[in-house]
Amino acid sequence: MKLATLDDGTRDGRLAIVSRDNQRVLDAAAIAPTLQAALDRWDAVAPTLTARYGALCRGDAAGAVDAASCRFLAPLPRAYHWVDGSAFLNHVRLVRKARGAEMPESFLSDPLVYQGGSDTLLAPTADIAFPTTDWGIDFEAELAVITGDVPARTRAADAGQYVRLVVLLNDVSLRNLIPNELAKNFGFYVSKPPTAFAPFAVTPDELGAAWRDGRAHVDVDVRWNDAWFGHPNAGPEMHFSFFDLIAHVTRSRPLGAGTIVGSGTVSNEDRSHGSCCIAEKRMIEKIETGAVTTPFMQFGDTVEIGVEHDGRSLFGTIRQRVVRAS
Repeated sequence: MKLATLDDGTRDGRLAIVSRDNQRVLDAAAIAPTLQAALDRWDAVAPTLTARYGALCRGDAAGAVDAASCRFLAPLPRAYHWVDGSAFLNHVRLVRKARGAEMPESFLSDPLVYQGGSDTLLAPTADIAFPTTDWGIDFEAELAVITGDVPARTRAADAGQYVRLVVLLNDVSLRNLIPNELAKNFGFYVSKPPTAFAPFAVTPDELGAAWRDGRAHVDVDVRWNDAWFGHPNAGPEMHFSFFDLIAHVTRSRPLGAGTIVGSGTVSNEDRSHGSCCIAEKRMIEKIETGAVTTPFMQFGDTVEIGVEHDGRSLFGTIRQRVVRAS
């Protein structure tokens, strides 16, 4: 099943169902007014949503409209909780190696996570707006899951039953602000502005065999200024699965329905796959040549992120432009 949020002028939008081919959209507000409302009552509303999705894909759903006529927000325009991991250890190793440090052994067993801002989550075509490019504007393509209510101390083996949806996102980072923040030993804040999401959230079964072991085995395609930048696979090299991340973050707390759990930047050891963020390319340049030549994003730059699966776009497309904020 594919779900989306229609832009109706309100903060949380209206829940909609999207056909598998992304061509038709059906307003689902009569079943649940918003995606958060659906997540709050998932067991009660999911069967009806699934039935309507089947009808939409068959062409039997009255009231469906062309997707091209719709404006979409992020699937969750605001969320109660957004926790991002760094589950691709190739990326972590490159970060450490570029500054002459080894990755601690503990990183193999203890996931890195931080809690990000979730009060404003951006639409897939929202501008990336800042007053200056001196902050080091970077994109970060990654996947995430949206959970139902998850009890505290959930085991990884049990976590799959709480995963409701899979989403694609651009977790923008301000690279030149990160060092000073981390030097305070109190985590990210100013350096992690609002995150943008692809328009469609999908249930794990939409991935078919590509969803296994709590990982999405799909290529994440990234284009910077309409030129290929990378297509790393989000599956085999995700050291900690989404189930592992859920087990880690529920060690001391439960998660409320609508919690977003991110994978961190998708990264592969095979460098022919390219990268999902500029910082990683810069780190590789530094390691291999000792000099960094690739700049961060400039005003007018665009980034496009998507996932092709079974010959069609799985989540829809993120396409954003960097603009000067007023």
